[in-house]
Amino acid sequence: MNGYAANSTLNAQPALGKVAVLMGGASAEREISLMSGTGVLQALRSRGVDAHAFDPAQRDLTELRRDGFARCFIALHGRFGEDGTVQGALELLGIPYTGSGVMASAIAIDKVMTKRIWLAEGLPTPQWRKVASAEAARAAFAALGSPMIVKPAREGSSIGLTKVMTADECESAYARAAQVDEQVLCEQFISGEEVTVPVLGSGSRARALPVIRIVAPEGNYDYQNKYFTDDVKYLVPCGLPTGEEEQIQQMVLRAYQVLGCRGWARADVMIDARTRKPSLLEINTAPGMTSHSLVPMSAKAAGLSYEDLCVQLLQGAALDHDELEGRASGVQRESRP
Repeated sequence: MNGYAANSTLNAQPALGKVAVLMGGASAEREISLMSGTGVLQALRSRGVDAHAFDPAQRDLTELRRDGFARCFIALHGRFGEDGTVQGALELLGIPYTGSGVMASAIAIDKVMTKRIWLAEGLPTPQWRKVASAEAARAAFAALGSPMIVKPAREGSSIGLTKVMTADECESAYARAAQVDEQVLCEQFISGEEVTVPVLGSGSRARALPVIRIVAPEGNYDYQNKYFTDDVKYLVPCGLPTGEEEQIQQMVLRAYQVLGCRGWARADVMIDARTRKPSLLEINTAPGMTSHSLVPMSAKAAGLSYEDLCVQLLQGAALDHDELEGRASGVQRESRP
């Protein structure tokens, strides 16, 4: 399994205890979260895990402790799910969870903060401006050129995103993004190939999975094409020139590590058609797990089934303070049962 699969999971499920699959939630990505959570729930149950659906929009998180849940699989997307808020609540409840901790989750959901850290660490990302008005978006357009991407700074799944071709489009593009998030990001458009790279694991043990190249109709990889059509082509093996895939994997792995991510994530990258230079767009710390999702697709190419991927992620459930104590003692602690 190319080193990506966990050690035998066949007899490990009883030790996982009662598991809550957090799904739904209150973000703009609720619909996708329900799709992801349903897939994860079925996969875990197929491997003998005592897994149950739990929607934080309909139930109080304190019920997790009351009902005896031992760990959580976070299948929530967007704000109130992968932004550190749920992670913080689970830290207080003492219930280990999948994915990144509080700080990494809060940073990664914010594209502006993510870019600032990546740039400080010497990692490439398209030029950008944070704007607070349509007039500021026009000024950003003058600086960044055409086309320009306008999108919410703290949202995913291409929700609220517009590709702006003229200055006159800036006002409507800004209004669309601002409906979703008061923080709006204007970003230089990179013309070229779009790829995505999942990462599994934590710290020095983290590994990048195979790169997926995304070929969307007329380059339009929007919300509809991402989740509800079969018009997008996903190429894995990606078919990139020799050495380019490994270069991108190493860049994404470093981007993941400098943000302090753990468990899993998926980073999106654009490759400039003229220079072949890759640029990091963003990173998702609770990626989709739907039938169209990319982490399962890449994992499958590495020899890891959807079901085993879900179990492996669940086995890695942890708490921030456990991770900190483990590093302080020089020992990698196991997640509590």
